[in-house]
Amino acid sequence: MELLRLAALDTEDLTVISAHLQDAILRPEDVTYLAGEQRFLMAVRRFDWTPDVPPRRRLAGVHVERVRGAKSRGLTPGDATPLSLLAVTFEPTDAPSGHIDLVFSGGAALRLEVECIEVRMKDLGPVWESVARPGHDIDTSAGTAA
Repeated sequence: MELLRLAALDTEDLTVISAHLQDAILRPEDVTYLAGEQRFLMAVRRFDWTPDVPPRRRLAGVHVERVRGAKSRGLTPGDATPLSLLAVTFEPTDAPSGHIDLVFSGGAALRLEVECIEVRMKDLGPVWESVARPGHDIDTSAGTAA
């Protein structure tokens, strides 16, 4: 079993991590911000998009370093309702500083104010079969997701 390990130090790298985390499932309790350590952590059950294999999920850990602050919308501590991670993006403010946004289904979001991009994602080992591949409604007339 090949464990994926990725690091992002710029927006291009972060786009790769975002692609691997698309449709990852987590609960608000799987997220931790350690302000004193300037670190954000989360455990996710990411969908493994490897072609030509049965649908499966993997447990993965994600950590973001040099986090100056964190804000959330639509995330309630203690809520056991699963969220699906749609994207991880970076918007510079005073380069290399900026904010990393984690966008979830249902309108929930996290914004991490960062000194710079320093993100790592690592598979933690467990793999299990998924019932199906995640699907997305596509508006073909506009060429974008609906």
